[in-house]
Formats: sequence, C-alpha cells, structure tokens
Amino acid sequence: MFRPLSMFLGLRYVRTRHGQGFSSFISASSTLGIALGVMVLIIVLSAMNGFERELAKRLLSVIPHGEFISVLDPVDNWQQEMAIVDEHKDVVASAPVIKITGMLQKGDRIKALEVRAVDIERETRVSDIADFVSQGNWQQLAGQSLVIGQGIANKLGVGVGDTVQLLMPRVSEGQGLSGRFLAPIKKNMVIAGIFDFGGTIDDSMAFMPLSTGADFLGLGDKVHGIRIKVDDVFRAPMVVSQIGQRLNIYVYMHDWTRTQGHLFNDIQLVRTVMFVVMLLVIAVASFNIVSSLIMAVNEKKGDIAILKTMGAEPQTIMLAFVYQGLVNGVLGCALGGSIGILLSQHLTTIVRQLEQWFGISFLSGDIYFIDFLPTQLQSSDVVTTITAALILSLMATLYPAWRATKVEPAQVLGQV
Repeated sequence: MFRPLSMFLGLRYVRTRHGQGFSSFISASSTLGIALGVMVLIIVLSAMNGFERELAKRLLSVIPHGEFISVLDPVDNWQQEMAIVDEHKDVVASAPVIKITGMLQKGDRIKALEVRAVDIERETRVSDIADFVSQGNWQQLAGQSLVIGQGIANKLGVGVGDTVQLLMPRVSEGQGLSGRFLAPIKKNMVIAGIFDFGGTIDDSMAFMPLSTGADFLGLGDKVHGIRIKVDDVFRAPMVVSQIGQRLNIYVYMHDWTRTQGHLFNDIQLVRTVMFVVMLLVIAVASFNIVSSLIMAVNEKKGDIAILKTMGAEPQTIMLAFVYQGLVNGVLGCALGGSIGILLSQHLTTIVRQLEQWFGISFLSGDIYFIDFLPTQLQSSDVVTTITAALILSLMATLYPAWRATKVEPAQVLGQV
C-alpha cells in the first residue's frame, strides 16, 4: 500500500545519509554493484542475441536447413518428391543434391573435400552461397567446373580458370565387405568461382553442376536427395520430421542442428551461465543494502521511537526503510540500464576500435563463422534484467525494515 509519509521519511533519510562517511560508502558500493551487474548482463544478452541472429542469417544461409538423403537407391522420381516437400507450409524452397566425397589435386598438392552437385538455379533458392562468391561467377558453373571455398584454393594455390584434377573413389561390385576399392575416377575440372564465407566451410566444400555429378556417378536423372529451406530455422527439426513421414521413399532425415547445432547450444549455454553469474553479482551488491539499512535503523532508533509514540503504524515505519533501500536499487538499475543500452547498441564498433588499438582479434574468421562481435538489443532482456535487479533489491530491504518495526520506544526513550 502506498503511504506518502513513508516515502517522505525514506527520501529524507537518504538525503541525511550523505553526511555519514561509512554508511554513504556502503550505500554507494551497493548502487555501483547493482549498476555494474545490470550493465554487464544487458551487454552479454545483447551479444548472445547477436550471435543467434548471425547464426540464422549468415551460417544457415549456406547450410541447408534440412536434407532428405535416400537410404537405398538414388531417387529417380525426385521431382514428385520435391512437390510433396513444397506442399508443407513452412518450406520456402527445395532443391535436388548429389553428394560426392573426393580429393582435389593440383600438382603435388592434394586436398580432401565434399562436393555437392546442385542445380545452379534451384540452389540459389535454398542457399545464399552465390552471394559469397568473391572470385568468378556462380552462373559460370557449367560442364566440368567447380566453385570451391577460399580455404581449398589457398591450400592448392589455384585461382579462377585453373584446371585441377578431381579424384573420386570407386568400389567394385560385391556383397557386403566383398567389394574392393579400385583405381579412383579422375576428372579434370576448371575452377569457375571461389566463395569466401569464413570458417571451416571454406576448407571443405565445393559445388559442381547437377548433371555433371550425375554423369560422373552414372546416375542418369537420379539424385541422392533433396535439400530444403524453411521459414523459421528453429522449427527445422520438426518440419523435417513431418515431411519425412510424408515422402514415398526411405530417407535419412537431417537438419542443421545435427551439424551446426553445437553452436546454438553453446550460445544458449553461455547465455544461461552469464545470466546466473550476473544475477549473483547483483544479489551480492543488493545485500550491501542490508548492511546500510541496519546501520540506518540503529542510527534512527530515536526517530522510530518518537514516530511510534505519535501513533505511526508498523507498516508506515517498515515502508519508510523499504523506500530508503529501494533508492539504491532504482539508481543502480537506471545507471546500469542506461549505460548497458548505450554500449549494447554500439558494441560492434567499440570492439572493432579496441582491436585496432591493441592489434588483436577477439574472433578469428578462420575459426568462427564471423570475425566480429555482433549485438542485438532486445527490450525483453532489458525489462527482465531490471525487474530481477529490483526484486533482489526489494528482498534485501525487507529484513532491516522489519527490524525497524521491533524498536521499543520505552527502551530507546528511557536511555535518553
């Protein structure tokens, strides 16, 4: 219940406290501790939101959201199966794929890689790989040509227009383990383009035309499977499961969480751990309010006794000290929230400037799928953080405020 007298007393005690050195120091430390915890938590949550956004926007723009790979024979009626896939309301597009594992050789240099034989037009609907082609052109992918990653190009020392040799394994006919590996299939390929995405994809992935891959493997008009792009990447596992049950073929069902899900899980883990840690920091800072209020209660015993003799209710006295303690929480949340919001909005620029000043790189593009620290501020994170901090501050005021109501006027005034 709101009591004007309690608020008046609480704010008056806050103003008179500034003249007391140690009490003021404890009060200021609690305010600064709450502000620091709120600020850091907002910044960390914004960074985690940025990583999620870049994961969905960048990495999953070239990684298929889902794949259906035939278990037994290659799919010969893949156009009909694609029609079934496209009927699902969450599917944005689909495309056929042939998977080839092999090695690429140039002179005495050799590099293992995964080749995806794709339809160059349909592939652009399920993947943005064409947007990352830094040399050459995606549309030049025709005949015996390849678009390879920058890491592969660096390893082999090749560029656009160079000819390389593709080695593909070949197994003799036989049952079970009776099949024997024969001399590999060798094909000369021309580098039509080089994509520079960043991360491990550049070191292991290449693309060739669908018809070329089918000719190399003798598949005719058959393919190994179908790739899909969905509207919401975080619903991909459910969508893949639903579609797999509708298909007329026996398939392996894969979604992006099987290959890249560890990144998302890592982001969620860091988010959870940092949220708990920063809440503990805020809690420790809030408990400094307990110390400052207990000292305030001891100092104001005379005032409390006089108020009681004048008929003040226990709730009025208790709320007066609750308001006094909440001032620390409100000031800390306001200060930390303002600085946290400001820094979160410019976090990427700030980190880049620090990298230039100190000559270091916090995120390496050769290891991670991005080379900058992303940020995305969400109002829900700010509200959650400030609400949690205020609740902890309120809880810290309850015991000292309750102690104030237990002051006995007779004992206090009798000592005067």
